[in-house]
Amino acid sequence: MAESESGVAVVVGVGPGLGASLGRRFAAEGMRVALAARRRERLEPMLADMHGRGAAYACDATREADVAALFQAVRRDLGEPDLVVFNASGRVRKPLIEIEVAELEAAWRGACLGGFIVGREAARVMLPRGRGTILFTGATASVKGYAQSAGFAIGKFGLRGLAQSMARELGPQGLHVAHVIVDGSILPMARREAGPDDRLNPDAIADTYWHLHRQDRSAWAQEIDLRRWVERF
Repeated sequence: MAESESGVAVVVGVGPGLGASLGRRFAAEGMRVALAARRRERLEPMLADMHGRGAAYACDATREADVAALFQAVRRDLGEPDLVVFNASGRVRKPLIEIEVAELEAAWRGACLGGFIVGREAARVMLPRGRGTILFTGATASVKGYAQSAGFAIGKFGLRGLAQSMARELGPQGLHVAHVIVDGSILPMARREAGPDDRLNPDAIADTYWHLHRQDRSAWAQEIDLRRWVERF
């Protein structure tokens, strides 16, 4: 469990949906939050909702140098990371026989390789302190490979395996590693008005990420799946 409601969070792979909701949630709890995406300018509008606790960084999670530079900058600007979320992804949706090798490789790099690089760098900075939380965003494709979705399932299955392996290796050393299966479509941004539950509200998902970070180590969750109450599974 984190020692207090302060600290530093890093969210890699931020857009206006879940990534932005995670940033707002962590900032609301008093954390200093680093938002990272390939294009920094897209993050600037999100900082306004974080009450001065957010900072934006450009980072391609599939590039080792970018990720190393991100963590170096965060440690310099905000402090040592207590919570790191890998929320990036990559996919190609088309019939198997039409998928080009380059397309498949790019999707795997975005969904899985980036998770490894970010997770490894997070572990490197957290292990000396013997504490920290590393969370990975999964999907239905993490456990179920649909037709015309090989280019997504391969990456997400791999990311899930990575999270399991990291949890078993790093848990006894004080690091909480968990994988969140988001089983359904996420709203492109949080819904603030009442309406039908046709997709998952990213603010509601962010609540679960915060709960995972605050869990007591006597009862850590390694994996949790989230879905709409009417979702078939």
